[in-house]
Amino acid sequence: MVVMTTTVEREDAFERSLDRVLLIGASRGLGLALADEWSGLGRQVVATVRGSSRTPLHDLADHDGREIEIETVDITEPDQIAALRERLDGRTFDLLFVNAGVTNEPEGTVAETSDEEFTRVMITNALSPLRVIEALADLVEPDGTIGVMSSGQGSVANNVNGGHEVYRGSKAALNTYVRSYAARHAGGRRSLVLMAPGWVQTDLGGSEARLTVDDSIPNVVTTLDSLSGSTDLRYVDYLGRTVPW
Repeated sequence: MVVMTTTVEREDAFERSLDRVLLIGASRGLGLALADEWSGLGRQVVATVRGSSRTPLHDLADHDGREIEIETVDITEPDQIAALRERLDGRTFDLLFVNAGVTNEPEGTVAETSDEEFTRVMITNALSPLRVIEALADLVEPDGTIGVMSSGQGSVANNVNGGHEVYRGSKAALNTYVRSYAARHAGGRRSLVLMAPGWVQTDLGGSEARLTVDDSIPNVVTTLDSLSGSTDLRYVDYLGRTVPW
């Protein structure tokens, strides 16, 4: 059963809100929905797309009253991450949230996956988010939040059915690397969150997914707000429930 937040709960969360958001990967899917949710709540959002083509994010940013600033970065290109950092120099944010990610095509076991496809997925989902965090973390307030879109499929403990092996492995690796980052920054005041949004009906999740975007994303935002001020790494789902490593 999906537990939705009430209006009172949403208002309470807004009082603890992360008002200035740097969102990496927002051209479509969950990233676009996050930009929609945050800007709809009056947050100031800097959101990124990968290329120069017009995207649904541009359409959203054109809406009256939406504070969305669009930047461009391909997180698999270190030079582009560095250029984004330079363009944002002097800015500060309450939340850095890294959403960008891919799945593998065609689906298959690890042994059936080509070197090129395995490398693409691992670089995009595991290596590149850490490069983004390392490059942009100093733009986050000392008591701000750094969040990363993970997945319940990144849980090693919960992997009892197999399947989606390359994607699962990339998210498990992502979780491990963020945990290592947290260990290196132990004693800091920033919140660190690995977010599992649930199985959501997007291009990546597919039409058979259990949740709609409206089931997941408002709760993701509320959960991130509720964890603001915590100083330990949390791996949670969209309802704030702890996901086993």
